[in-house]
Amino acid sequence: MSNTTALETKEKKRSALRSELLVPALAVLSGLILGAIVILVSGENPLLAYGALFKGSFGNPLDLIGGLQTYFSTGETRALLRAIYPFTESLVTATPYIFAGLSVALGFRCGLFNIGAEGQFFIGALCSAFVGYSIQGLPMIVHLPLAILAGALGGALWGMVPGYLKARFGAHEVVNTIMMNWIAFRLSDWLLNGPMKSSGFRPVTPNVLATAELPRIFPDPLRFNLGFFIALLAAYAVYWFLFKTTLGFEIRSVGANPDAARYAGMSVIRNFVLVMALAGGLAGMAGTAQVLGVDHWVGQGFSAGYGFDAIALALLGKSHPFGVVLSALLFGFLRSGATNMQSMARIPIDIISIIQGMVIIFIAAPDIIRWLYRMREVKKEETVLTRGWGS
Repeated sequence: MSNTTALETKEKKRSALRSELLVPALAVLSGLILGAIVILVSGENPLLAYGALFKGSFGNPLDLIGGLQTYFSTGETRALLRAIYPFTESLVTATPYIFAGLSVALGFRCGLFNIGAEGQFFIGALCSAFVGYSIQGLPMIVHLPLAILAGALGGALWGMVPGYLKARFGAHEVVNTIMMNWIAFRLSDWLLNGPMKSSGFRPVTPNVLATAELPRIFPDPLRFNLGFFIALLAAYAVYWFLFKTTLGFEIRSVGANPDAARYAGMSVIRNFVLVMALAGGLAGMAGTAQVLGVDHWVGQGFSAGYGFDAIALALLGKSHPFGVVLSALLFGFLRSGATNMQSMARIPIDIISIIQGMVIIFIAAPDIIRWLYRMREVKKEETVLTRGWGS
């Protein structure tokens, strides 16, 4: 009887997992369908638009085949590098998304809404850039970790402030993180026009030294670098921390019911401060990855809205680290391919924003997806993503 019960429980978990994974997938599909309708109504060809989007995100398969043939016959790599350039650029775009999405998702797990990822992104970028260009004479094995650590600590300190205010005085983290965003924006404007400005007329920092740059995996012009693998490692670390450690269990308990967690002897104040510091550090790492791996400098308007898009990523990924990685890859491919869609198919890049917005609406209201596709609603006790995959 016990074996039968265990098998039934496992089957229920598998069914619940399939359902929870299917809803985001169908939300993405529904967003693409609605985007196609918008394109069609505007008088353009959706197939041509999405074809250009695919080529801009993944590259042309024919170019890849030709590049491989050239490489194996002559050893020439230029055609092959051109063929994989779009795909690697999508991964480059997805890298800050992974860090920023993890930042917001970690806050959600503790019942906190970290809207300050954008400001933490800026502070992390500025701190890593400062260490990257100001400290000279160090080997890469020392300089690069210092620059990465500076970005993570800068974001962590920026996130810890609203966490402390929330824990000590009950000040709402949404208001505080929004205010911290504006402080970060104005502080960066002052720094880029003053103490951290390079010798030119543009409000940008000096380029970081080569010893502080994240190594690139392929030669120029490909910008794919070690930052992507660090982001994947961070996602696994957050997963392990949340679902395999006692402190992670406390964080999830506080997020589920802070009163019950307090009654059980858990420190709600400590967890609030800790989570906001860790979330800020992850968002700071997003800016660090962009500075040290891609741009090598910080300027005004440096962020492309990574911190704000991270809220959508966390929702789409169900606040699970692995789900955030998949969501970040989706957003990275969409954003990377949007430029090609605009230039080749003459489709406004705003279509991508419409698709992303519709996907988030469907994720926020999953009952719409279940109604559209006649899916069975998963009972609350059957959910598995809230406890962690494989846990």
